[in-house]
Amino acid sequence: MILDEILASTRRDIRERSRRRPLESGPVRQPRNALRAALSRPGVGLICEIKKASPSSGPIAPALDVAARAREYAEAGARAISVLTEPHYFSGSLADLETAGQAVQIPLLRKDFILCEYQVYETALSSAAALLLIVAALDSSTLSRLLTLADQLGLDCLVEVHTDRELDVALECGSTLIGVNNRDLSTLKVDLAVSERLIPSIRPPRIAVAESGFSTPGQIARLADLGASAFLVGGALMTHRSPGQKIAELMSLVSRRSQPTGPSSIQ
Repeated sequence: MILDEILASTRRDIRERSRRRPLESGPVRQPRNALRAALSRPGVGLICEIKKASPSSGPIAPALDVAARAREYAEAGARAISVLTEPHYFSGSLADLETAGQAVQIPLLRKDFILCEYQVYETALSSAAALLLIVAALDSSTLSRLLTLADQLGLDCLVEVHTDRELDVALECGSTLIGVNNRDLSTLKVDLAVSERLIPSIRPPRIAVAESGFSTPGQIARLADLGASAFLVGGALMTHRSPGQKIAELMSLVSRRSQPTGPSSIQ
């Protein structure tokens, strides 16, 4: 399975990086809980993704100007930016994360296959405000341990699930930011019904983030009605000639609903 291949590759990379560069804890560059704060604001938010390639799509934007794309996302109203840092299957890097961090002030999510404490410390020393933890890649004790360490270092964690069992694990571990990935990481197939089934079980004060497969404003509006506070969108933005325009399109229905009504409203 592709997930097993990626995890094996990640473990090899971690061993090599930890030999070359032992890490110690240092100050987090972003304000504590910056991602959670951004997603807690009123209305529905977008986490817009910087992704140069993927196993499902192959090369997407190998020569991407990361700084320019990050600025475009921020100017279009993104609440946060997800930056792929996995090098072999997604053509990402920690350098991309730093480039984005120098370009914008909004929170950055490090999106990678985080498996151990070394990567959490690595993230805390980067420009990221948060990291992704994938339940399918971790046993529950490791997930709990990484959540605790991240909290101690001032990092938010977006805990990603795809099944009912994984959601139960995330809830039992005390996750407060839960992402429902419509993509099955074993088969790479996308099914929006996954979010439709799981999102209603993620209740406040927890924040539900719907991930993968969104390309129309109607899809965003439906999941928002079911309880999604935010959406992580990558492919639809990376392949669009005008990402800012696509962001406005995706948010058009939920933005219209949030506008005030009454005598002072423009009809």
